[in-house]
Amino acid sequence: EVQLVESGGGSVQAGGSLKLSCAASGYSFTTGCMGWFRQAPGNKREGVALVSAEGGSTNYVDSVKGRFTISGDSAKKTVTLVMNNLKPEDTATYYCVASTIRWRCGAWRDVTNFSYWGRGTQVTVSS
Repeated sequence: EVQLVESGGGSVQAGGSLKLSCAASGYSFTTGCMGWFRQAPGNKREGVALVSAEGGSTNYVDSVKGRFTISGDSAKKTVTLVMNNLKPEDTATYYCVASTIRWRCGAWRDVTNFSYWGRGTQVTVSS
């Protein structure tokens, strides 16, 4: 059984930083991808960042480019999201996701392309 467990959420003021981590079990991060989605109250889930297992290429939603950095460790089966210069609009529940299917990772903004989800961790940014 695949499990994804997030950690590192919390509350910060605008301009601050947080680091989210996700540890996978029952899952071999040697193909496919891992990443992060987020969902704010009243909003749809939104793809934030993705890292591929093969080659480590990354993708970001435009609103976080230059502020967030995603990285993955295949050996440790972990993915990390470093979030700098946080803004109130970054407030959301952040979910770790994973897929073992490469073509699904190519359409990473589509929530239906990820079979594995963590329970989420809350990030709150105050102004």
